Amino acid sequence: MRLLERDDAGEIRPTKDLPSDKIPPYAILSHTWGPDEEEVSYKDLKDGRAVSKLGYNKIRFCADRAWRDGLKFFWVDTCCIDKSNSTELQEAINSMFRWYRDAAKCYVYLTDVSAYKRDADGDPSWKWAFQKCKWFTRGWTLQELIAPTSVEFFSREKARIGDRNSLERMIHDVTGIPLEALRGSPLSDFSVHDRMAWMKQRNTTREEDMAYSLFGIFDVHLPLIYGEGKEKALERLREKIGKDDGCLADLRVTDSRHDKKRIEAAKGGLLKDSYCWVLSNVQFQQWRDGDDQRLLWIKGDPGKGKTMLLCGIIDELKKSTPPGLVSFFFCQATDSRINNATAVLRGLIYLLVSQQPALISHVRRPYDHAGKKMFEDPNVWVVVCEIFTSILQDPGLRMTYLIIDALDECVTDLPQLLELITRTSCTSSPIKWIVSSRNWPDIEEQLETATQKARLSLELNAESISAAVNAFIQNRIDQLALKTKYDANMIGKIQDYLHSHANGTFLWVALVCQALADPKVKKRHILAKLQTFPRGLDSLYARMLEQIGHSEDAELCKQILAVAAAVRRPISLDELASLIEMPDDVSDDPESLEEIVKLCGSFLIIREQTVYFVHQSAKDFLLGTASDKASNKASQEAFKLVFPTGIEDVSYIIFWRSLNVMSQKLRRDIYCLNAPGFSIDNVRVPDPDPLATVRYSCIYWIDHLRDLVSSTSSKWVHLLQDDGDIHRFLTSKYLYWLEALSLLRALPEGIDAIRQLESLLGHTIRGRLIAIVRDAYRFALSYRMIIEKAPLQAYTSALVFAPTNSIIKKFFKKEEPGWISTISVVEAEWNACTQTLEGHGGWVQSVVFSPDGQRVASGSHDNTIKIWDTASGVCTQTLEGHGRWVQSVAFSPDGRRVASGSDDNTIKIWDTASGVCTQTLEGHGGRVQSVVFSPDGQRVASGSHDNTIKIWDTASGVCTQTLEGHGGWVRSVAFSPDGQRVASGSDDNTIKIWDTASGVCTQTLEGHGGRVESVAFSPDGQCVASGSSDNTIKIWDAASGVCTQTLEGHGDWVESVAFSPDGQRVASGSSDNTIKIWDTASGTCTQTLEGHGGWVHSVVFSPDGQRVASGSHDNTIKIWDAASGVCTQTLEGHGDWVESVAFSPDGQRVASGSSDNTIKIWDTASGTCTQTLEGHGGWVQSVVFSPDGQRVASGSHDNTIKIWDAASGVCTQTLEGHGDWVESVAFSPDGQRVASGSSDNTIKIWDTASGTCTQTLEGHGGWVHSVVFSPDGQRVASGSDDNTIKIWDTASGVCTQTLEGHGRWVQSVAFSPDGRRVASGSDDNTIKIWNAALGTCTRTLNVGSTATHLSFDYANAYINTNIGRTQIATATIENPNQLSSPVFYSYGLGQDYRWITCNNQNVLWLPPEYHASASAMQGRKIVLGCYSGRVITFLFSRDV
Repeated sequence: MRLLERDDAGEIRPTKDLPSDKIPPYAILSHTWGPDEEEVSYKDLKDGRAVSKLGYNKIRFCADRAWRDGLKFFWVDTCCIDKSNSTELQEAINSMFRWYRDAAKCYVYLTDVSAYKRDADGDPSWKWAFQKCKWFTRGWTLQELIAPTSVEFFSREKARIGDRNSLERMIHDVTGIPLEALRGSPLSDFSVHDRMAWMKQRNTTREEDMAYSLFGIFDVHLPLIYGEGKEKALERLREKIGKDDGCLADLRVTDSRHDKKRIEAAKGGLLKDSYCWVLSNVQFQQWRDGDDQRLLWIKGDPGKGKTMLLCGIIDELKKSTPPGLVSFFFCQATDSRINNATAVLRGLIYLLVSQQPALISHVRRPYDHAGKKMFEDPNVWVVVCEIFTSILQDPGLRMTYLIIDALDECVTDLPQLLELITRTSCTSSPIKWIVSSRNWPDIEEQLETATQKARLSLELNAESISAAVNAFIQNRIDQLALKTKYDANMIGKIQDYLHSHANGTFLWVALVCQALADPKVKKRHILAKLQTFPRGLDSLYARMLEQIGHSEDAELCKQILAVAAAVRRPISLDELASLIEMPDDVSDDPESLEEIVKLCGSFLIIREQTVYFVHQSAKDFLLGTASDKASNKASQEAFKLVFPTGIEDVSYIIFWRSLNVMSQKLRRDIYCLNAPGFSIDNVRVPDPDPLATVRYSCIYWIDHLRDLVSSTSSKWVHLLQDDGDIHRFLTSKYLYWLEALSLLRALPEGIDAIRQLESLLGHTIRGRLIAIVRDAYRFALSYRMIIEKAPLQAYTSALVFAPTNSIIKKFFKKEEPGWISTISVVEAEWNACTQTLEGHGGWVQSVVFSPDGQRVASGSHDNTIKIWDTASGVCTQTLEGHGRWVQSVAFSPDGRRVASGSDDNTIKIWDTASGVCTQTLEGHGGRVQSVVFSPDGQRVASGSHDNTIKIWDTASGVCTQTLEGHGGWVRSVAFSPDGQRVASGSDDNTIKIWDTASGVCTQTLEGHGGRVESVAFSPDGQCVASGSSDNTIKIWDAASGVCTQTLEGHGDWVESVAFSPDGQRVASGSSDNTIKIWDTASGTCTQTLEGHGGWVHSVVFSPDGQRVASGSHDNTIKIWDAASGVCTQTLEGHGDWVESVAFSPDGQRVASGSSDNTIKIWDTASGTCTQTLEGHGGWVQSVVFSPDGQRVASGSHDNTIKIWDAASGVCTQTLEGHGDWVESVAFSPDGQRVASGSSDNTIKIWDTASGTCTQTLEGHGGWVHSVVFSPDGQRVASGSDDNTIKIWDTASGVCTQTLEGHGRWVQSVAFSPDGRRVASGSDDNTIKIWNAALGTCTRTLNVGSTATHLSFDYANAYINTNIGRTQIATATIENPNQLSSPVFYSYGLGQDYRWITCNNQNVLWLPPEYHASASAMQGRKIVLGCYSGRVITFLFSRDV
């Protein structure tokens, strides 16, 4: 920042550019600019021309005014910024708000307001001129009005006319800016819409400044792009704000400002006299005013008023000058949202960012990689710690006060939180901490390690606390007097008793006054009742419990207290009613239940229909865990009274009642969504909520079961027996439970609960229940993704595609959709694939397990790395930063880092917790194909297309070795287990073994007949396995270089090899789309895993050797059970992608053509393959039945067309003549001719009897993708890569029409039944309808995806496509129209091919193995040819 300085003689000169920490106190000028030639620029100052300009008058005014206010330095925008320097201008505009905010004084100089003019009545007229002045209409002056601490207004005569405080009402009336904003409330308190509205009546000279002048109002930093226009600039601003708001919303666990208001309201308001004593306390003052005490620990027993004391301190700190940031958090043990260390940090960060929005950049950095899932990851504590530390190191951070109440109520990760507090309290950051807690030794022990600390013990300040409690008593007595109308004598006696018995405890006073205010207490009994309240909080609790024991509802109250103490989070009144045994006259009466809860001796409070303990000490007392030795005996007695048979029995009651209420309440479509594909994003909770009573039970019932069965007692094992309550629940309500969990956004928690139940059963008993639970877990895991997105798919997709012998499927047979009459085939048993992980937008090139087996990392051609939780299948991180495809990923040995190699020639190292890239290693001269960590994690080896291997130091990023010697690209590298050797596989067909210390090649292994795609060391380092494009795996002795095994069996290149952890097996992934597992001793293939719809690029064993992960060309990762050793894939199918499918005319058969070079004919009813037609030497791109259904024609990448007898499977004709691939074939209506379209840009017409080519139609400028005959057989239509459709006369071969209008390749064409129209589908996502005679387009349908198949219905009113049927009437040549969202009727494929749709609505989700590479529709029949090679037919009985 550059300032102006006025010396003692009145001379003005610019300072040098000052760093932010060296800026002295300064004044700042706000004004409206005159003509450029009048204003003083930076260049004018430097050249000495400033004094001669008219604008110098304003500069002199500011200098003299600042001097009068004791300020030597000041800033004026016209001359303190060198506007000729674009970098400086960018920085200045992005810093302007901060510069105004940090100024000691802001002077507003109004040249169009006179202080001396008077109106006709002789009164000063400046007020009217002030309201009309130009300054209020300028865009830049908005931030100049709001940002500074002090704003003073001066007339053109330089007379002071007031300041922002004295003129606030007038300013508010002129600008519409709320008074709170003018008084300094954080701008984050006002909505984006409101702040944008403050700019409405303002304007700027340059239109883009309408956006740029708002940067400070929203505390955003963006580049200036003058010339982009106002709308574009505002769009960029809104986009930045939107992304920041989304990030902030995901960060939020609570808003502690609201918690503070709630706490104060619940405790009767904040009484200043109850906390003001602390402001004169020596320890507090030393902490507040000094620099040597950064941490203040306020400690005291329960009920001493710590929380309200901190509320008061927060209010006082907000008034501090200069204003700082105050971020605070209130822990509450009974609320799972705010009782853990992670929530504390998230809450503190949320308030910091809310007050200083520029700090959002520290959250956005990792958030932009991972999104909301960053806050759901198991490593979230590490992530928020790094964000928090980064914020504290921000050079722009203002003085910050961090306050945490009730550390003792942080029940999760408290030691980590205390370590963070003590560590950061000793840094140079401008922060100070206040924390409060009970007198816990373990808290004291950890806080004692802080070097700059102070301690404020409430017990050691008994006199101050007593005075504060007396003020609190007076306040409560005044309230009691108003409420009860007691006379002064009675009030005096009550007050005396409270004074003598309160013992410095606010909570004791509050509980007693609450009891005395009960309208049921008669005035004549009040003094007697008062005498029953003993001294001390725990004694009072004991007395309250004793009174409960004497009430008529004693047993019910004890039930309520027991359940409230045992549940894992506060529960609603509805949930409470379901978990206790309610009397008949109360069960359906919410008011009665609320009344009974209030009878629980003030232990409980009800807030927003949820039951909470009045204080954590009350819950501790009932659980027998009161920490005070004197109170412990009473607490133990309380525990015996509330839990007479032990807490386990209460856990059982909660478990049993949860199961019971879920069995009663859960049902199919409980929210009446109706539509099978109804998205969870559109779900609105009904009122009343049918899940209100079971919300807690749905999520926690298995947790309470685990409390029982995991105990040392065998008392509860019977719960896990066959035919018991759990057995009955799972076999009758399981799907309804999954639906409910989805609606509650808690499906991952439910899946984890089922996994825990399986674990419980696995360690206790055997029987039918364990089989049911295992099947239930597999069912939920397999269909989690879709049930989470569309709850009712639990009854459609999940039931439809689950294996025939799935136990859950059998039990819920009645729930299967009635509108599906036939599905040709699904698997009989669960196959070896336990999970399919979807989310990448490109091929998955590499997969690796974390060392603990709990995560999988994947690298993809979408340029990203994803990290997945293997238990739930959830993607927890997406790491973005590479500029090209990610070819390889590797976990570090400690699991904290991931290395990735990319086609952008770099290696990146990532922190797995935060998703931040910590290192980028550059040096390779080609793509990085492979990366691996050394066993100690200190080095990374990389193999590249520059034919070298490099070894890098991970700490410094320095390349320590470059290993040269390969004669081709290095495809794969691997460290030996001791880290002393590296193996590398190359395109030169060899494997080399290198000494990592010397860089010397010690072995070259030769024998492969193709390039080496992958290498791996055995766990003992004695063997190397290699996979090659010669389709084999070889195992080598690493010492001698001898090949000991050659494993053959794959039908294509071996892309990846991996040893099992025990070295007894090798897994291999291949371009034949399979994974094979081999016995290394015998060389036998023990398992073949099928299911991927594309090449398998990567395989890896889990650390325990029981699972294999694979990454594929089909964009998915699959996790397989590698322990069974059984090949469970049983479905028939092609060995590669299905390229084309077609129905026979009668719909009873389907023909499919595949890239495995075969055609198969299927029975649509049974799904059985009746014929496999072999003979093509390349992919079969197109198949079609003859009109009589007796023949099939196929077009192939071997450049031929074959005609087959559909009954016998015999090839009757091979038609040769095309010079390139045959893309499409079609029979003429009489079956005597075949038309073929080719990538040689021609169409040929063939005589099917003789095999003779009768016509070659030339004219297209690109591949011909589709051909079709007209109904009379006299014309052929063709669609091409040249974006046109041509219509040809079949007799003469003449092109009669060229139809132009599509923006991309034409993939499909069809004639209408009368031959007068042609439909075309294109990669431009449109369907066009053409007049075949005139060549005119009559209608364009924007369908959102490529229509790969088209046909007209017989009535000529609809067009059938692969995405459904749509009406085509209403358009004419004279009045062509374009329809942006056509309505599709009946069944089709969704635009992303992942759903079957009905009438434009998603109805049936397709699992990854059923994703369609080809499809055909016939009425309500759909056949899908899949990337996995499967062919499946659906017959629908009716519309949904």
